[in-house]
Amino acid sequence: MNIIITHHLLYLALSVVTTIWVASTLHKHGRIFLVDAFHGNEKLADSVNHLLVVGFYLINVVFVVFAVKYGDRPTDFATMLESLGTKVGCVLLILGVMHFLNIYVFNTMRKNAVIRHAPPPVGPNAYVARH
Repeated sequence: MNIIITHHLLYLALSVVTTIWVASTLHKHGRIFLVDAFHGNEKLADSVNHLLVVGFYLINVVFVVFAVKYGDRPTDFATMLESLGTKVGCVLLILGVMHFLNIYVFNTMRKNAVIRHAPPPVGPNAYVARH
């Protein structure tokens, strides 16, 4: 029974610490990307950045807590390490997928905004010569 409790505590600690580290890194370094995506509107970018971090914590911590009971129960140190690797690896995979999904969404928003605010390809008083 002791190895199972140790396993659960290590899994929770590693997963929560990793989630906090990833969220703080994305919050700190993602600000510039969000400010650009929102065309220099720093208040909006900071607000969205904060909301993303809160959502990131909610989704990942809930996943981590739910996943505690799933998987094989370790019977010795070797199976505990294998299970920890699998479970923490799943958490890292979820974190990575969420990160790239966020990047995709905000990059799409940024591209659409750039196109919407771009000058027309030909000025209103100009014309394209046909050959």
